[in-house]
Amino acid sequence: MVPAADGRAEYDAVVVGSGPNGLAAAVTLAAAGRRVVVIEAADHIGGGTRTAELTLPGYHHDICSAVHPLAACSPLLSSLPLADYGLQWLFPELQLAHPFDDGPAAVVHRSLRLTAEQFGRRDGRYRRLLEPLVKHWDDTFAAVMRPMTQIPRHPVALARFGVRALPPASIFARLLDDERAAALFGGCAAHSFLPLSYPFTGSFGALLLSAAHAVGWPVAAGGSQAIADALAAHLVALGGEIRTGSRIRSLRDLPQHRVALFDTDAAQLAEIAAEALPTSYRKRLRGFKRGPGAWKIDYALDGPVPWKDDACARAGTVHLGGSFTDIATAESDVHAGRMPERPYVLVAQQSMIDPSRAPAGKHTLWVYAHVPSGYSGDATEAVERQLERFAPGLRDLVLARHVMSPTALEEYNPNYRGGDIAGGSVGGTQLFLRPTRSLHAYRTPNPTVWLCSASTPPGAGVHGMCGHLAARAVLGAQLS
Repeated sequence: MVPAADGRAEYDAVVVGSGPNGLAAAVTLAAAGRRVVVIEAADHIGGGTRTAELTLPGYHHDICSAVHPLAACSPLLSSLPLADYGLQWLFPELQLAHPFDDGPAAVVHRSLRLTAEQFGRRDGRYRRLLEPLVKHWDDTFAAVMRPMTQIPRHPVALARFGVRALPPASIFARLLDDERAAALFGGCAAHSFLPLSYPFTGSFGALLLSAAHAVGWPVAAGGSQAIADALAAHLVALGGEIRTGSRIRSLRDLPQHRVALFDTDAAQLAEIAAEALPTSYRKRLRGFKRGPGAWKIDYALDGPVPWKDDACARAGTVHLGGSFTDIATAESDVHAGRMPERPYVLVAQQSMIDPSRAPAGKHTLWVYAHVPSGYSGDATEAVERQLERFAPGLRDLVLARHVMSPTALEEYNPNYRGGDIAGGSVGGTQLFLRPTRSLHAYRTPNPTVWLCSASTPPGAGVHGMCGHLAARAVLGAQLS
């Protein structure tokens, strides 16, 4: 609903969706003195940053996001007083471990030097790849967290990163010239949900490994819900409002407002704002390409994971995929619509860092695998074979498990269509131009309707920058 005939509006801005981007947009607008309300369909705020007892009482599981390197160094989140509202980052001894069938796991220390030394005489290759990014991390990350279509504020940092961003991960695997280093890099690059032979996949490996050395890969004390709760508390302190349990199906469901921002995927925006957007633009939104799906399993365990390699027990995150070739094969299969026999599996061990996540002596385990979009089979057995491959005897410790298929993920959050938890594919031009091939990422042809989700730059991750930048654009264009 737009303003009443007399020009007055109940709110300057309505934000639909309370994920980190929606809350970030609302905080940015409220801090600028605008009247803001966030409207959430679910009974609880958070979107991709929710925590719940999914298995047994006392076991607190992160439903979606779990480990937060991009949140810890977000230009927006790090500038807000979120610690005043209970947000605390907890860091593991090792940021990441990548085990193999034979030989020691590759591990990531906060120290770039210590990490590189494990690769012996080829340590210089790993160091030379990442050291310039780590040394200038603040400028590098600030440059990357902006739309690439804008004039960069840190052109040297962006150019330095660009040299490492353009090539596919497979090129860097050859340049590193060490099987363990290549697999470690490939596991990080696979966060792109793309075949590792695709251009720009190297950027994911370089960015995530640099973040591990510059900042770390922390978890939020008490669960990822703490991020959303802190943002919400800050919003309310600024005078903003939040409504839950209210699903928006059309613009007519909104209170009177001057501007509406949507923390939804592109297709949902096309549906909700159908009457206010041109047919041609809605067609472009519906054509936004989705990424592969995820198969998520949360475990309540009777004890710690029995890793074959003890280093994995000291890591907050563990990537299970074997060699670079094995990971590349699995990701290519997923991209082609085939379920891999040995899927790439991501593991987080929050209760090893944060004892509040499980009863004394017990543990949680957060696991997901990449699967084809909308996969309708059962990937649980394939995922657990990968777990047992590197942690034999794990099944004997399982007290309960909670499984979310791509369908279940979409039912939980309509943004996750086909199980896509990343806000849309980052293949081709969609890495930069999203959700349409427009230089104006957040605005639509209707000046009162804006998009602020991970379907806009800079894309997926709990950093809030999509919402923050969208709100800044709104302030400059409509609410100045």
